[in-house]
Amino acid sequence: MNLRLVHRLAVCGFLTVAMFATAHVNAQYLTLEGQTGGFLTPTAYVVYMEKGQAFSHPAIGFHFIDASKVIGNIETFSITEAFYGRAEAGYTRSVHQFGDSGSGSPSATVIPGGFSALWNANGMNIFHGKVVAINDGQFGPWTPGVAVGGLVRTGDKFVTGEAAVVATEANNAYCYYTGAYLEGLCNPTVPVPTAKSYTNGDVYVAVTKTWAKKPVPFLANFGWKATNATIFGIGGQSTRFGGRLFGGLGIPLPLGHGVVAVPSAGFTQEPRTSQGLGVASYTSLPLVAGKADIPTTMDYAVRVTQREKPHFAFDIGIGQVAGNIGSAPTYTFPNPAPTGTAPIDLQARKVVGMGLSYRY
Repeated sequence: MNLRLVHRLAVCGFLTVAMFATAHVNAQYLTLEGQTGGFLTPTAYVVYMEKGQAFSHPAIGFHFIDASKVIGNIETFSITEAFYGRAEAGYTRSVHQFGDSGSGSPSATVIPGGFSALWNANGMNIFHGKVVAINDGQFGPWTPGVAVGGLVRTGDKFVTGEAAVVATEANNAYCYYTGAYLEGLCNPTVPVPTAKSYTNGDVYVAVTKTWAKKPVPFLANFGWKATNATIFGIGGQSTRFGGRLFGGLGIPLPLGHGVVAVPSAGFTQEPRTSQGLGVASYTSLPLVAGKADIPTTMDYAVRVTQREKPHFAFDIGIGQVAGNIGSAPTYTFPNPAPTGTAPIDLQARKVVGMGLSYRY
């Protein structure tokens, strides 16, 4: 059978089914960081509430990200409240478990615990808020919603906070195992510092449109944020506060009994570097030979929720976060100088995530 014909029939079938999902779809529930939106990105909506109410019923959320090979598993627990249908605020606690291994590079032998040691932290706190300036459809059917918001992450020790610890331990291990200290080239007993906590944050504008009519219903989102965090703080501090783009698209499909599935895709541009990973950031032994290269984060997810007055939402998907971010220096005993480099693979280009939100 002609594969091009099969592809066209599949697309036509998908669009035909989507056309029946013409009732209002409120696919907004809590993101990984506790804001209303997709799996990762905020939108120009707030927690659903009945007209005339001053305060919404609180929404709670739980998310799980499996990046255990190097970064480690992450769970988030969120609570968010809306006000007058125009604003929301909330708190998220991010909890982290230590990764399984290092980069798999030959240089990992001089970095105790491998590169997972850069994520040797319990988690962080996230406080967020959002105000809707223009409601979706406020000035006509094609008027998108516009919201401004921001969040602050505190107690973030990931990567940047742990880099000085890892670099010092690596320096000591390298100095001892190569015997370089016997030649007076280094000191294998340099005191290991305590990991430093950082505060970082985002300020963003989101433009969102839900179209629940023919020919194809959709939910489109696009925004800009200024941030000084890499990979939502999981990658540590970026080298500067700068602007990044984000967005996503979802198509609602009816499942029956007032329930819809919303397959979606989203992206978030990341700062290209992270403090603490560059050449000679803290000691003479760099963790990365050059600059760490962090790619755009992508997510592909399916949300199952109620079509009207939603009380629950379940998300499951795959994220593309970071794979090869650069290279690490390698050493050959007894040569005290780097003799080459090897790739650093964070093994997070295909991570599985799931989320569950509930509004009382």
